[in-house]
Amino acid sequence: MAKTFFSLQKFLRRAQFLLFFLTVAYLMAGSLLLLQRSYLVIQQSNRGVSGIQGSPSDSLTAGDRYFDQNMAQSPYWKAKGIVGADLPAKTFSSQRNGLIDQPIWLISRNSELRQLRRRWFHNFVNDQGPVQGTGTKILKNTWVNKGTYVGCFIDNVEQRTLKATVFYDLRKMTIGHCQDACAERAYLYSGLAYGSECLCGNSLPMNRAKEEECNNECKGEKGSVCGGVNRLSVFRHEDLQALAKQRKNVTYRGCYRAPENITQTFPATFANFTVEMCSEVCATKEYPLAVVRWTECFCGYPTVQFNLYERLDESLCSSSMNDSSGSELLREDSYCSVYQTPVQDTRCTSKTFLPPKSKVFVALSSFPGTGNTWVRHLIEHGTGYYTGSYYFDGTLYNKGFKGEKDHWRSGRTICVKTHESGKREVEMYDSSILLIRNPYKALMAEFNRKCAGHLGYATERHWKSKEWPEFVNSYASWWASHATDWLHYGKKLLVIHYEDLKRDLIGKLKEMVTFLNLTINEDRLLCVENNKDGNFKRVGSSQTVMEPFTREMKELIDGYIRTVDKALKARNFTGLPKEYMPR
Repeated sequence: MAKTFFSLQKFLRRAQFLLFFLTVAYLMAGSLLLLQRSYLVIQQSNRGVSGIQGSPSDSLTAGDRYFDQNMAQSPYWKAKGIVGADLPAKTFSSQRNGLIDQPIWLISRNSELRQLRRRWFHNFVNDQGPVQGTGTKILKNTWVNKGTYVGCFIDNVEQRTLKATVFYDLRKMTIGHCQDACAERAYLYSGLAYGSECLCGNSLPMNRAKEEECNNECKGEKGSVCGGVNRLSVFRHEDLQALAKQRKNVTYRGCYRAPENITQTFPATFANFTVEMCSEVCATKEYPLAVVRWTECFCGYPTVQFNLYERLDESLCSSSMNDSSGSELLREDSYCSVYQTPVQDTRCTSKTFLPPKSKVFVALSSFPGTGNTWVRHLIEHGTGYYTGSYYFDGTLYNKGFKGEKDHWRSGRTICVKTHESGKREVEMYDSSILLIRNPYKALMAEFNRKCAGHLGYATERHWKSKEWPEFVNSYASWWASHATDWLHYGKKLLVIHYEDLKRDLIGKLKEMVTFLNLTINEDRLLCVENNKDGNFKRVGSSQTVMEPFTREMKELIDGYIRTVDKALKARNFTGLPKEYMPR
């Protein structure tokens, strides 16, 4: 009996050890599989993300695709909606907005937008790697690309001398990239900070720093130093002959009446200068305007007294320039020729986050392709505060939208870009700027972006492909549902039509600044007008001359135009501009 009991006890001890060993092995194997799975998921997501938005087929759910296909096959619009399809309409009612009729098919397509939130996380994780100090590997007066290293300087934001052409590149910033950008704009110095920021100017910063304090490695150039935290690695461009040639590539703005007290209007005055000499000296002194009257040269900025709104006949300046007698008639009613130098107007380039977190949550809402990025550029330069985004687009961050990387609910940005719609998404905001554009133009702009990026154009092959009609059938209803949702659910709302903003930039920008409860700065607004395009004007081959919209497409879009026009009037806004109306 004792022998049997001993054998049983021995077996149980072995079984207990075996069970413990198997448990540990199981946990280790599970952990390894989990780590491998996480690595593959992140790696695949990184490979798949090439821009801010994917194609509709990648992001829409099966239900969305089924809905789109059925909608695309439905008959077309007339004055009161879809003809030949017995689809009911639902009426929204509220104490605030009254009644707004909206067809049931005007549902928001937000699955593509939700995908952007996931991408924000992956981009954010990839860019948050620790910045390792590389040690100062750049020696003073050594040649790097096109410039000579000057030294490490303190970057004082309030007294910054290198304050032009600020841009960022979290992945590919190199010393040469920064130098090329600055030299192209005729600046003598380029400075790099944080491993990813580039600044330009013609004057060195005031205070030097210790060389070891510039210790951030360039994001796109291993082994090279691109400044540090509040520290600038500064380079001087040695190819002065090329710079001088570039300074001669000025833009003629036109003939204007000279302001009264012209010497007080412009901060720099020179005598006996030619046009070439005047434009070069003004660019060297970092003034965007070179103003020539007879042989006098004036450097400065557009001002309230000299706003460049009323361009005159060229013959007036020609007679003034060619008259050598200095007659009293010409001197009493004198004219001047104005030239734009390659130098950027820096009066509106300084931007910051809101000092106290904003208690008012403001949306800058639009359908994709409406010009949201351009309007953000105008608002940031007009107010001096960064705008935020519901998504993260590394391309826009690199273009200078520093608020792009800030969390959209941080409260540190003056307004937040969004393409979302729907009751829940709209009611999150206390007030909203709703940007609306002609759907024909908006659809073409968004298709261009999908095919060729923010600044490119789709080719004729794209317009003739099957993708274009599928895109119109899917996105045209989104244009309508986006506007009607914001008109119905939006609390405090300012409606801005893209075409009105193009025609009256300063007037509409003043409306937006006032709506944001900020003080209007006239000099900043004139600076915005001088830099109104920013970095967002499409380049390359121009838009195709072919008519991309078929008769069926026009009938479909015209119905959506009538729906949005009706919704605007129901909210006591002026209807859509006449140019939107069916054509």
